[in-house]
Amino acid sequence: MKESGIKSGTVGLESLGIKEAKEVLWNLTPAELVEEALKNGEGVLTDTGALMCDTGKFTGRSPKDRFVVKDAKTENTVWWGDINIAFDPEKFDRLYDKMIDFLKDRRLYVRDAYAGAHPDYRLNLRIVNTQAWHNLFCNNMFLRLEKEELKDHNPNFTIICAPEFEADPEVDGTRQSNFAIINFTRNIILIGGTGYAGEMKKGIFGVLNYILPEEKNTLSMHCSANVGKDGDTAIFFGLSGTGKTTLSADPNRGLIGDDEHGWTTDSVFNFEGGCYAKVIDLTREKEPQIWDAIKFGAIVENTRFIENTRTVDYTNNSVTENTRTAYPIHHIDNAIEPSRADIPKNIFFLTADAFGVLPPISKLNTSQAMYHFISGYTAKVAGTEVGVTEPQTTFSACFGAAFLPLHPTKYAEMLGQKMNENNVNVWLVNTGWTGGPYGVGSRMKLPYTRAMITAALNGELENVEYTKHPVFGVEMPNTCPNVPDEVLNPRNTWANKEQYDAKATDLAAKFVKNFSKYADFASEDIMAGAPQVEVSID
Repeated sequence: MKESGIKSGTVGLESLGIKEAKEVLWNLTPAELVEEALKNGEGVLTDTGALMCDTGKFTGRSPKDRFVVKDAKTENTVWWGDINIAFDPEKFDRLYDKMIDFLKDRRLYVRDAYAGAHPDYRLNLRIVNTQAWHNLFCNNMFLRLEKEELKDHNPNFTIICAPEFEADPEVDGTRQSNFAIINFTRNIILIGGTGYAGEMKKGIFGVLNYILPEEKNTLSMHCSANVGKDGDTAIFFGLSGTGKTTLSADPNRGLIGDDEHGWTTDSVFNFEGGCYAKVIDLTREKEPQIWDAIKFGAIVENTRFIENTRTVDYTNNSVTENTRTAYPIHHIDNAIEPSRADIPKNIFFLTADAFGVLPPISKLNTSQAMYHFISGYTAKVAGTEVGVTEPQTTFSACFGAAFLPLHPTKYAEMLGQKMNENNVNVWLVNTGWTGGPYGVGSRMKLPYTRAMITAALNGELENVEYTKHPVFGVEMPNTCPNVPDEVLNPRNTWANKEQYDAKATDLAAKFVKNFSKYADFASEDIMAGAPQVEVSID
């Protein structure tokens, strides 16, 4: 087996059963991987030097084809259901052997890396790819080892990703030909039949979401995080469209990370070594940091050029709305390395409430924070998806249900404990509508939202008077620097106060109905954070 590059002298591919391959290229540099990708016809260069690649049939993750092996280790710990779909261990072993056999005549790209910027919680990784650009993606997204570290690297978890390998559902036990399967006993993720690189990133996120809370008593979080000049850490949770990227990207604060973090006894740390950002309609004016990060070594996925140029047309959605870029975190000027800072002083739950009910900023007690964390609420507005003609509620547990191997109450209870131990402020921030629902009211002005977050970070909301929301029970500040007082209480912004009251009760009922599926596992402390509304659950 022909091998080249910097190879670990501790553990080779033989431990995976890979004893034959056309060629194995170990830990190539970004420049070498770009050369390989171009030579293989996997992509083309843009005028900024970034590598443009397509992911093929799948332009996003395939949640219904994500499985977890159900065995003695996971049977009584994993939250089984539509999120974590059980897979038979014997079928996994047979599928694994088929994949290994498939790799015999392939050129393989192997990357040694790790996840977790805290030395006590790092997960050593090995990724085996059949495509060079996927290996570059892993170089960008995971934390990079020094040359000396590569020589004695010993992986804790391995990804084998072969988009060209397709399963036979009838024989292999998959739903269709593509699959992503996590085996927590064998410490392996198998990915086949899909070229979407995000499956690798989110696969490891799922692994950490199991290992850290279950085995290390450490909270894992789907959030962005930044830190001020005085060392004050802030965390931002929020689903798509809530402004998480925009509001956490603050030139006056250092970026810890944009997506995945752990919270241990002494710090918050990034899981990753890079960023995987959406680029649809990207402009330098709106997102200067992301724009400038798309240079040599970065990847753009499923984008297209302006005709007769090598300039990316970020308005082009002909392949997908989910166009993305992957780049190492050092492409961001204000990123801190290592990606780690003190425990947070402030946590922000961002929501784009299209019903115009929730306050633009409100303070949550511990019970409310746990309840809203499990709820993970935002709203879709008309036109965002096919068939959406009026505002619709969206709930995603812990702001990342798709990546939670454990029951959401596990993460919420850890959050509540850390809030109490560290006297952390949790704020619910509505970046959505005011003065009425979508179509009647208007979107909250971004300068107001920025002013409210700045005031919270600066401690300027600590000594102001608050009013309790009559339905949700959260505390609304009566004043905030650089924000008109009348904006702070949403009921005051509606022309018809009775209509506001009815809409608030209706939204609260949707919260309660959504939460019913978690209620049997939720403690009294968590349930105490529910809105004050009576609902009959069918």
